[in-house]
Amino acid sequence: MTKVSDEIKEQLSLEQVVEHIRWNEGLVPAIVQDVDTREVLMMAYMNRESLKLSLESGETWFWSRSRQELWHKGKTSGNVQQIVSLKYDCDGDTLLVEVKPKGPACHTGVVTCFHNEIIGLPANGTEQDIKEEAGRTADSDTRSSSSSSAESRFEVLAELESVIAERERERPEGAYTTYLFDKGVDKILKKIGEEASETIIAAKNKDNDELRLEMSDLMYHLLVLLQERKLPLDDIMSELSRRHERPRRD
Repeated sequence: MTKVSDEIKEQLSLEQVVEHIRWNEGLVPAIVQDVDTREVLMMAYMNRESLKLSLESGETWFWSRSRQELWHKGKTSGNVQQIVSLKYDCDGDTLLVEVKPKGPACHTGVVTCFHNEIIGLPANGTEQDIKEEAGRTADSDTRSSSSSSAESRFEVLAELESVIAERERERPEGAYTTYLFDKGVDKILKKIGEEASETIIAAKNKDNDELRLEMSDLMYHLLVLLQERKLPLDDIMSELSRRHERPRRD
């Protein structure tokens, strides 16, 4: 087993947890979240011993209330969860465990245990991880570049297009782009509609910070649509160039 880093041990020691946690019959609920995708994977219970084992091993351990025994997540399936950080909330009655999963969290083989969606709710927002998907796929040097050349300015679009195509081919579990391709074009179009509406609202509110975020979300989803339809971004750029070169009528 891998060991928890010294940094994690410094952030949160077992003694500190025991002192601050509000144990309920010796247990505390633990929310497990993918540190990369930010998707909530599962909820289980920890007691003092499973928390100690989690801190010492660097992998999640829980207490099974049904079997009344310690439970090392992934011991049988191999789908262990490597702990990146472990925190408790302001009331001390819930733990948040951020992990790098080695496979699906759910016993059904699905990435997350929370895969049964309740439909019919108002469309008030989008998945939180979409605001990070484009950022994770672009190289930090490209994002921070201040070059004024056209090639440099739009390099990130070509790079993002390439990564989206890779996501469609490989379908990595837990990635938001994989989720969109799995759901199909109707879901992609629905998200484009939502992002377009939020872009309009941000513009009407004269909130440029929000407009920047919403436009980024919209452009990302448009690139996903182009990939789904197998329409290269170069074709769009060529069409824009062709229009620009038309003789002006004024």
